[in-house]
Amino acid sequence: MSKGFYIIMAAQFFSALADNTLLIAAIAILRDMHAPAEYEPLLKTFFTVSYVALAAFVGAFADSMPKWRVMFISNGIKIFGCSLMFFDMHPLLAYAVVGLGAAAYSPAKYGILTEYLPHRLLVVANGWIEGLTVAAIILGVVLGGALIQPEIARSLLSLDPVPFIDFGVDAVAEMTLIVVGALYLIAALFNLYIPDTGVDHKPLKKNPVYLIHEFSHCLKLLWRDKLGQISLAVTTLFWGAGATLQFIVLEWAKAALNLDLSKASMLQGVVAVGVAIGAVLAARMITLKKSVRVIPLGIAMGIGVLIMVAVRDMWLAIPLLVLIGVFSGFFVVPMNALLQHRGHILMGAGHSIAVQNFNENLSILVMTTVYSILLAASLSIYWIIVFFGLFVAGTMWLVKQKHELNQSERDDVAHLEDSSHH
Repeated sequence: MSKGFYIIMAAQFFSALADNTLLIAAIAILRDMHAPAEYEPLLKTFFTVSYVALAAFVGAFADSMPKWRVMFISNGIKIFGCSLMFFDMHPLLAYAVVGLGAAAYSPAKYGILTEYLPHRLLVVANGWIEGLTVAAIILGVVLGGALIQPEIARSLLSLDPVPFIDFGVDAVAEMTLIVVGALYLIAALFNLYIPDTGVDHKPLKKNPVYLIHEFSHCLKLLWRDKLGQISLAVTTLFWGAGATLQFIVLEWAKAALNLDLSKASMLQGVVAVGVAIGAVLAARMITLKKSVRVIPLGIAMGIGVLIMVAVRDMWLAIPLLVLIGVFSGFFVVPMNALLQHRGHILMGAGHSIAVQNFNENLSILVMTTVYSILLAASLSIYWIIVFFGLFVAGTMWLVKQKHELNQSERDDVAHLEDSSHH
């Protein structure tokens, strides 16, 4: 891999690290404000709304200029959102602005790989991006949890970068936001050193109606494809479930294990470690042809979540959360590769990533909103876990049935063609 590739990876890592540190900081600010518990999952809802609302346009925006510039502009939007939170804008609204930057960033970070690397290196490069993103989630959540610990925050606050000048930063939340802003800045600096791939950028069709029409055509195309629909259904469910699980773990850690936000966020990191292990195992053991065989692990993941209800002990909680992570990582990576492969064949990489982002983030929107509503209705976290686990296991079982039906239809058609040749 060339130097340019590592610069792309570094830019991606610091941007994702900042996103995840900011999530914990925003939750801490909400708790300081004594906001209702259901506001916390709504952070994710507000963050992902741009991905869904702008899905038809962000791909077009990413293709209209050099990718490094798109990434630089997107990081600028994220820094702006972070500073809005610093200047006391409501965390939900400020995080929505950060989400706008993230939505514009996403097609560029995947798109640049297809422009910059030969096809034979794409699976490896995607593995790197997924691996680094998971590492950024783990470290971001852990860093966020550490920064909001009063003793760490106090020692940071006591550092005086410029003597005799008071910057007026005296709150834990403000200190955390400054660190997050610095991380976004580092990412933006790396963006400036990303090599130009020399790909011609066609001026975009400015007509939004045309862009929406083209996007909806691609959406239908992927959902009608026998393999595309299965992989899209799995990854869509996975991202929605994963985002909701992040918040379920925080609530469950408070109720079942008596942990504060700082320690509970470390448990989120434990799930992500499992996802990373599962992803590595899948990359080693599963080929593209065998990718659909991993669907039963999705059912296992749902059952693993159900077991959480019975756990009241840290020593049981950690291995269980790692196991849930391993199952999910092992089944999502092959599905992702299959989806990118089908999308690339049917419509090209950029459009297929936009379709994938739209579905996955719509799923995050719906599932985190439903979770918020259940919390607002004062439903016990244990009941929510039961519903959630059954929903995941049940949906994955339905996907498995649908895939088997698709296969038998294909076999029937092949059999009919064979008999007609005789």
